[in-house]
Amino acid sequence: MTTHTHTLQTPCSHGGRTRRSSADTFGRLLRTLALWHERARQRRALAVLPDELLKDIGVSRADAMREAGKPFWKA
Repeated sequence: MTTHTHTLQTPCSHGGRTRRSSADTFGRLLRTLALWHERARQRRALAVLPDELLKDIGVSRADAMREAGKPFWKA
């Protein structure tokens, strides 16, 4: 089932640009928070994987720890 969302945009007097609705802005904020939460969860999981599983996925312990040490907001 496909769901279509429509955003309400209000014309601005700034060269024809449009202003995002507060609902659209709130939706973007929620998606960003969800992405950050998932990224943090995955990095915590990566940090505790045993060396054998890291080897299976082709990641060294050093690479895993480097990735796990990144802040949640960095890709």
